[in-house]
Amino acid sequence: MAEIALADGVWTFDGEVLRIVPGSGRDVHEVRKVLGELVIPLEAIAGVTFEPARKGGHLRLRLRKGADPLTEAVAGSLTAPADPYRLQIPKDRTGAAEYFADEIRDTVAVWQNPVGPVEDFLLPGPDVPISTTAGDGTVSFDGERVRIEWTAFASSAKDEAGPQEFAVTDLTGVEWKPQSGMGYGVLRFHLKDQGPLKPPQKDPRCLSWGVQRFGGTTCLVAAAVLARIPRRPAELPPPPSSTAETETVLRHLAELGELHRQGVLTDEEFATAKQALIRRLG
Repeated sequence: MAEIALADGVWTFDGEVLRIVPGSGRDVHEVRKVLGELVIPLEAIAGVTFEPARKGGHLRLRLRKGADPLTEAVAGSLTAPADPYRLQIPKDRTGAAEYFADEIRDTVAVWQNPVGPVEDFLLPGPDVPISTTAGDGTVSFDGERVRIEWTAFASSAKDEAGPQEFAVTDLTGVEWKPQSGMGYGVLRFHLKDQGPLKPPQKDPRCLSWGVQRFGGTTCLVAAAVLARIPRRPAELPPPPSSTAETETVLRHLAELGELHRQGVLTDEEFATAKQALIRRLG
């Protein structure tokens, strides 16, 4: 097992899942605190890197496209310190961060995990019910319906439209982007047969804000909704037979042993990866 524990959070990897627990200090972003602990299966991981900087750096996790509703909802716009898949590393812990990244990369390589897109989410998304207020409205989602109520900052067009409510089955997508420069932050819900889009300040299907960069925890509402919008079932290949699975594990065990003999894996790394393989046989 590999672990790196810092004030910014704790990352633990046991060969099968990566657990990410955010720190609780004042410097830890609200988005990460509300999102809470994440349990990420190995099959969802595309890679991990340590990104050095003058005062330390960041440990950064990359997930497979389509695996995580939050990653899909924010489309790369959720940056540090709000990004739950980045861990701030102080200068005196850079060696530990590099070792941790190597542990995950070696396991992904040994298992020869696919790193391309997936058809269905591998992570469940934020828990529901969930609610937040930003800019001109308050949005809540109970797992089945989205409701928007307007604040005093709403435009007359939104006030006249009144509170909005949509069934998740009537949605085709969710759009989220942070506030940037003179532009507004946006959380917009796309409906079937919705017609032409209006500007964010006038669209009753849209929250907009001009002060908070990330709009509080609106990105988590976007992810929670996106995770529950019905998707067309993917045409998945039949599961491999138990014999094929056993042969695959035995082949990986042989490869693991060779990496250990070559000195690529330490005794501890070899033991951890070997135990993970044996558990899959059970």
